[in-house]
Amino acid sequence: MLSTGLPQGPVPKLERPGPLRERVYEALLELITTRALQPGRHLVESELAGHLGVSRQPVREALQRLNTEGWVDLRPAQGAFVHDPTEEEADQLLTVRTLLEAEAARLAAIDATPEKVGALAELYAEGEKAVAADDVDRVVALNAAFHAKIMELAGNAVLAGLAAQVDRRVRWYHTPVARQCGRQSWIEHRELITAIADRDDEQAAALMRCHTEHTRRSYHERNGF
Repeated sequence: MLSTGLPQGPVPKLERPGPLRERVYEALLELITTRALQPGRHLVESELAGHLGVSRQPVREALQRLNTEGWVDLRPAQGAFVHDPTEEEADQLLTVRTLLEAEAARLAAIDATPEKVGALAELYAEGEKAVAADDVDRVVALNAAFHAKIMELAGNAVLAGLAAQVDRRVRWYHTPVARQCGRQSWIEHRELITAIADRDDEQAAALMRCHTEHTRRSYHERNGF
């Protein structure tokens, strides 16, 4: 697969101070998880280096790390390519996400307070605005923030740590179906807020299971799995 040019739009040059290899890694990972660099995309070191305003060495190191973590495939005699997840990979990750987030919603409901519910309501309101404006990037970011807030309100550090390990991959899978899920996803968020506000832990867990299953199903349908 040939490179077809880097994504358009403002991408700031990385400044020299600080751990450059880490900043290059984070920049490339962000481009991958937001799908500015699509699955299957050929990644050319010289192009990426020019795009980020760095030498090829930190780019090479970042690609090697991304390969180890499963974001990039390094193919002998061909180069680096953005990993294209299989049906099994997507299904396993989204299933784990359902388990983690259903428990988080249950715990959040048990210890719900008006202040905590208010924080969720604010994110919900912003999400509704983003959906109405068809701002997919903001919808994805606010969706991640909403789920992260529920995880925070659960008050379980171990659970939050496990969720953090899958968070970026969840964003990766959610981005292509954000418009497809559209307003329905935020209707489900509103129902979750109501269950948490009512301190109905069983209902909150059940709603979260249905909600995350909706994302999993939409992803598989979009990708023809």
